[in-house]
Amino acid sequence: MGCGSVQQSVPRIVQAGDIADALARLCISACCNLPAENLERIEALASAEESPIGRQVLATILENHRLAAREQRPACQDTGLAVVFIELGQDVHIAGGDLATAINEGVRRGYRDGWLRKSVVADPLFDRVNTGDNTPAIVHTTIVPGDGLKITLAPKGGGAENMSALAMMIPAAGVEGVRKFVVDQVRRAGPNACPPLVVGVGIGGDFETAPLLAKKALLRKIGSPNPDPRYAAFEAELLEAVNKLGLGPQGLGGTTTALAVHIEHAPCHIASLPVAVNLNCHISAHESITL
Repeated sequence: MGCGSVQQSVPRIVQAGDIADALARLCISACCNLPAENLERIEALASAEESPIGRQVLATILENHRLAAREQRPACQDTGLAVVFIELGQDVHIAGGDLATAINEGVRRGYRDGWLRKSVVADPLFDRVNTGDNTPAIVHTTIVPGDGLKITLAPKGGGAENMSALAMMIPAAGVEGVRKFVVDQVRRAGPNACPPLVVGVGIGGDFETAPLLAKKALLRKIGSPNPDPRYAAFEAELLEAVNKLGLGPQGLGGTTTALAVHIEHAPCHIASLPVAVNLNCHISAHESITL
C-alpha cells in the first residue's frame, strides 16, 4: 500500500429478501405478543387499582393477551399502520433489491399470512380506497456507524394516533406549559385511545422532529426512566398527574389511566419550545430484530 493511500472497508452484504422475511415475522409477532414488561406492569397495577370495574377491565385485558399469545392471534382488531424504524449501518450494502421495496414486501406478507387487518387507504381525502395489503409502510431511516441493520416495527392503531397532538410553544411556557399540554391531551382523549395508555412525549427539535421524538419514546421499555434525572423526575410527575385524572381502564373510571410516560428531547431554536404527545394503548406494540 503506497504512502498516503486509504484502506477501504469491505461492505457487509444484506439481502433484500432477508429484510422482507424479517419484517413479515415482526408483523405477526408484534401484533400477537404483548411485551413482557407491559404484562408485568398491568398485573402490578391491577392489584392496586381502586375501582372494581377498573380491576375487572384489567383482568380482561390480561386474559385477552394471554389468549392472543397462546393462539398467535392479534390482540386487537386494529393492527395499525406499519411504522418501521431502520438503523442502517454505513458499512452495509443491500443486495437483491432496494430497501423500500423489501420493507413493503415484508409488511405485505406479514399482514397477509398473519390475517392482520389491512388499514391503509391510498388517498387520504378524495379516494379512500383500501390498498388491500397494509402498504405502504411508514419508514424512518437513520444511518449509523458499523455494519449492522436493526429493524424495529411499531404497528400504530388509529384510535390512539387520532388523539395525539403537537404544540409549538414559546420558551416562556416552560415546565408548567408542557405539563398542562400533556395532561390536557390525555384528558381530551378520554376513552378514545383505549387506556391504560403509554404516553410518548417529544420536546424540542422543530415542527417535524417533536412528533417523531414522541413516537420514538413509545419504543422504550415500559417504565424505563429517561437517563437525564431531570426528565426522569418529570416523567414520574406527569404519570402521577395523568393517573389522577380518574379516566381509568378503558375510560370507565379508576386510578390506572396510564402505564408510563416517556419523554425524549432534542435541541431546539432559541425562540421555540415544540412539544408533541403521541398516545398509545396499553399494547404499545413494537418488536426489533438485527440482521
